[in-house]
Amino acid sequence: METTLNLTTRHDSGKGVARKLRRAGRVPGIIYGGGGEPVLVSMEAREALHLFHSISVENTILHLMVDDHEGERALVREVQVHPYRTELLHVDFLRVRRGVAIEVHVPVHATGVPAGVRDGGILEHVVHDITVKCVPSRIPEAIEVDVRHMEAGDVLRVSDLEMPEGVENLSDPDQAVCSVAIPKAPDLDEEEAVDEELEPEAGAEDEEAEEAED
Repeated sequence: METTLNLTTRHDSGKGVARKLRRAGRVPGIIYGGGGEPVLVSMEAREALHLFHSISVENTILHLMVDDHEGERALVREVQVHPYRTELLHVDFLRVRRGVAIEVHVPVHATGVPAGVRDGGILEHVVHDITVKCVPSRIPEAIEVDVRHMEAGDVLRVSDLEMPEGVENLSDPDQAVCSVAIPKAPDLDEEEAVDEELEPEAGAEDEEAEEAED
């Protein structure tokens, strides 16, 4: 997936410059890597925030229009956000080159309802994304895995995922992606303890009645 973001070059850096940009409704950023020199840029805050909310930030290639000219093809490598406000503080872009493999994080989506869940089990999704390596044109939006066959007690691991052509998995193959947990049977001793807590002590009702009369 590829989309466009408009950027403007900047020639100054530092905390003071960054604060001025943010007060003006812009976000500072930098483009680096890919064999080129780092370029300091800024972007309109609302446009960037809207874009980052509508795409998979970590694996979407962006066409960066720098100063209204076709500029770079890049991935968002890091987004710094304000700790408690919906505000972007800084964005790092990593250049990508056609035909050169890169490492990216790709989400894992489980599809279907496991047979074990229909029998009372619980689907536990442990890993939500994996690291893969491929050329930019082959970056998948997500790795889909059909979990309908999973019974209670089954575990699906990274090694069980089917990688698209030209995509290499770099995550631990033994890492569990999801499992169907068997519901824990209630402990009879715990149930009895709860029942005992709910039952009034002998003579308690009589004492309460006497206190009411007083």
